[in-house]
This record gives sequence, structure tokens and C-alpha cells, in this order.
Amino acid sequence: MDKTKTNYSVARVETYTKTGIPKAERHNERKNKSYSNMNVNLEQTPTNVHYKRCETTYNEKLKEMLDSGQLSLRGLKDNAKVFDELIFDINSDYFEKHGGYEFAKEFYERAFHFAEQEMGIDNIISAVMHADELNTALTEEYGKPIYHYHLHVVAIPVVMKEVKWTKRCKDKSLVGTTKEIINQVSHSNKWKSEQVLDNQGKPVYDKKGNAVLIKSYSLLQDRFFKYMSDRGYKDFIRGVKGSNQEHLDDLQFKIKKDTERLEKITNKVEEKESSYNSYMKYDKQIEDISNLGKQKKFFKKIELEQEDYENLTEYAKKGIVADKEIYELNNRIDNLRSAVDKWKSLYDDIVEKNKRLFPCYKTCTTKSYKFL
Repeated sequence: MDKTKTNYSVARVETYTKTGIPKAERHNERKNKSYSNMNVNLEQTPTNVHYKRCETTYNEKLKEMLDSGQLSLRGLKDNAKVFDELIFDINSDYFEKHGGYEFAKEFYERAFHFAEQEMGIDNIISAVMHADELNTALTEEYGKPIYHYHLHVVAIPVVMKEVKWTKRCKDKSLVGTTKEIINQVSHSNKWKSEQVLDNQGKPVYDKKGNAVLIKSYSLLQDRFFKYMSDRGYKDFIRGVKGSNQEHLDDLQFKIKKDTERLEKITNKVEEKESSYNSYMKYDKQIEDISNLGKQKKFFKKIELEQEDYENLTEYAKKGIVADKEIYELNNRIDNLRSAVDKWKSLYDDIVEKNKRLFPCYKTCTTKSYKFL
């Protein structure tokens, strides 16, 4: 077991429209009867922990907040991104080495309070820690079920917006002054990038004179790492932006296992084919079968000696059994080949998207992460 493996904290954001959020809701709240993620163990689902539960649907909760005047969608299009999902994660091995399930519950309760600080307590719709997704690679390594603990927080991105009096106002003295302050739903304003400052606190610009910016999600990673570290959680470092290392490990494991199963079944097919051929390929046996029986005069029927009939029956049974086994094994080979191709395709996609980041896993120091 690799005791030197580095643990990374990850905080990322997914965005959803009103029409897109039900899919995330079904996943987060485990409303599906089956999942494309084969590692979800529904028997383990009762161990999932809600730090805030949505008693209706996510869309119904949003409507409730709008109807009460708590939020405003003023100026937004129907297809605007009005839901943010914050996902907090650390390598499964980190939790296993620090107390497992109970430690994960405590850790993610703290992470939930961080999300409250980031998004506003009243703007969070749901927060649930998943404890029912099996980490197949670590399960194999430890020889017992190891689950991938992580936290999903669904919230509305809200900013305070000043609404000013316009020229349409009859009292011209009010034009340009503050009319009201509203809680405006706005993902883009909630997650604005910040300009990089040098050691003297001055703005940094590139060679073309453009401001050098730090992406808002990278700043979120910084804040999450600092928040958890300040509260006593150690033995991990700030994650690399876009990191999918744990998912890569799991995919590699699945590819390896499916390839091994494919090899075993292929060997079985070869054995069965050899067995089948041992029944049917010998010239003498074929000749004996061809010459069995005598045709009756004036009839199409064939007469067989008792011994010949028994031999023919035995050959037929063996052939049918072997043929059926080969057919079934070939079907299993096709299914496993499809599975291997699928995992390889997923793995290649992730590798392609993250190939520029791989050197960071070995060479980046903790200090370098604050510049990402």
C-alpha cells in the first residue's frame, strides 16, 4: 500500500439551468432506481448524510424563494444558469487513514459550514455527503469495501444589487440614486475573477497590457484549503485545478480488471473450442458417423444398429453442449470487449483533458498551488 500518496482537497463548481437541475437532483438525492455509475451501492445509500435537506424539488424551492421576495431573477433569460453545485472532495484514502465514515461526516460538516459562508445560509437548497459510491481501486487494495466520501451542495448564486432610479422617475432629484437593494441571482457576478497583485500590492499586467486574472474557482480552492487547515484538518494539500486523479485511478483499475476477465474468458473459449474439436475433428469419427445406418428399400428411413445409434447420440450431445458453451462465452467476450473499450475511452478523454496538469502531481510544492 502506498503510504506516500499525496492527498488533495478539491472544491469545484457545476452550473445548472432550471431545466438541467433535475438530473443533478436525482443523482444527489438518490431518486433514481439505478445509476450509470456502476459503483453506486443503493444498499449503502441510508448512510448518506444530509446537512440540509430539500423537502420539495430544487425548482419548487427556487420558486418558493422567488415568490417570497427573497430572490430576484430580474433581467435573466429563461436558460440562465441559476443553480450552482459546489462539490467538495478529498482522496478516499485520506478518510480511511483518519477514521473512515465517522471522520468523513465530521469533515464534511465543517465543509458545509464553509459553503454556508461562501453562498449564504439562506441560499443553500441542499447539502448531502455521499457515502455509497464504492472506490473499486482502494477496495481491491485494502481487501474490504472502501467508499468515496464527498459532499454535494446545491445553492443559488446571489449578489447584492443596487437598483437606481431612472429618468422615468417623476422626481428628477432621485435619478441616479439608490431605489432599492435586491438579492439578484447571478452566477457570473458571484464568481468574478480577481486581478493578480505583485508583492507591493500593485495590479499585474501581461505584455499586451491586459490584466492578469486569477479565476474565481481557483480562489475558491484556496479559501477551502485554508478554511479546513485553520480548523485543524491536516495531511492534505490544495488540489490542482481540474484534478481527476482519483477518478483516473479508478478507471485504470476497471480497465485492468475487465482486461483480466476478458483474457480468462478468451482462454476458456479456446479450451472449449479445443474440446469441441477433439470430439469432431478426427477423420475416423466423421467417417464412422457418415457411414452409420442402412437405408430401407422403397423408404426414406435409415436403420441403425443399437451401438451405432448410441455413438451417434453421444457425438450429438457433446457437439451441442460444446457449441452452446462456445456461443455463451463468445457473447461474454463481446460484452467485456465493449466494457474495456468504454473504460479506455473514458480514461483517454480524462488524460487528454488533463495531460498538461500531470507533471504537477510530482513536481508542484504546496507553495506553488496559490498561483494556480
